[in-house]
Amino acid sequence: MEWTDDAIVIGVRRHGESSVILEAMTPARGRHAGLVRGGRSAKMQPILQPGNSVRLIWRARLEDHLGNYLVEPLTLRAGRLIDNGPALAALVHLGALARLLPERDPHPPLYEALRAILDRLDDLRLSAALIARFELALLAELGFGLDLSECAASGARADLVYVSPKSGRAVSREAGRPYGDRLLPLPAFLQDEASAQPQAADLADAFRLTLHFLNRLVFEPRGLAPPEARERFVRAAAAL
Repeated sequence: MEWTDDAIVIGVRRHGESSVILEAMTPARGRHAGLVRGGRSAKMQPILQPGNSVRLIWRARLEDHLGNYLVEPLTLRAGRLIDNGPALAALVHLGALARLLPERDPHPPLYEALRAILDRLDDLRLSAALIARFELALLAELGFGLDLSECAASGARADLVYVSPKSGRAVSREAGRPYGDRLLPLPAFLQDEASAQPQAADLADAFRLTLHFLNRLVFEPRGLAPPEARERFVRAAAAL
């Protein structure tokens, strides 16, 4: 068995004295692990850093085996981000999110979104907006997509400013006015990618919204807590 694909490194763990098990996100094969012989060498360690893009050749005797990776560098982002605390927190958080996906289950839109975020981690405001959208997209890929297209109460498609914490559906300003203290704010940038770059308050609302549904639908049912790296990144975004 053999295939070749581009990939994003999301994690590495030691295996034996000189090898590592590389966990990567690929467009065609999803989250996929493989053994890299000599992966702890001085030559390979800078390549096998989370956030880097690589080209993988995977070989195994049978499809369900772990298999071996040959790795070629493509875009090495990790070096320029090493002194950027929020970016490093984002890398850890994005890796944790990717691990919520079933192994070897392809999600090409999430792969492309992840690559776009990694290329913009130098810009905290922009990357924060993209990560909030990524969390929404992840919920949808896991089968828990929110319906932000129309008001759950009236069917209106304009002036949607709330989300029901129970149904995950949008609510208009007028319909939600009597219940505003029980609804979650819906920042405009989560509905329209062409909207102006969000301010700190918008980002805080967005991350509060996504965390509510990640906790209720993903983390808590699996006995998980939100990644600490997420909180560090959110705090940095809130300080903009």
